Amino acid sequence: MPTGPSSKSRKAKPDATELVQIEKGSENVFDDLSLPNPDVVLAKAELVFRIRGFIEKRKLTQSKAAELLGLDQPKLSKLLRGQTEGYSIERLFKLLNALGQRVEISIVPNDEKKESRAVVVTA
Repeated sequence: MPTGPSSKSRKAKPDATELVQIEKGSENVFDDLSLPNPDVVLAKAELVFRIRGFIEKRKLTQSKAAELLGLDQPKLSKLLRGQTEGYSIERLFKLLNALGQRVEISIVPNDEKKESRAVVVTA
């Protein structure tokens, strides 16, 4: 009897005729996942996405970026991987400021068709 990786039983491929049920989600995946404070989690995720973009645009290593932001590299690494616990939105704004960005907050009327929520818009 053969041994090794090739002898492992393989799972059958799904039949192409199998139906997959797709459910349309909201505009906030964190709300769809029933996470607490989904608007805050989404806002933080969008801010971290922008922080990552500005670091990449400036071609900074994580070590150089961490030094510029006043963080140690492992903490910056965790933040860039989406671990935002311990970071307020205000603190993320300050990190954007340290990357040379001005943060502006805009308040606009809500479209009656949409649920009220916080939205991060960046240029």
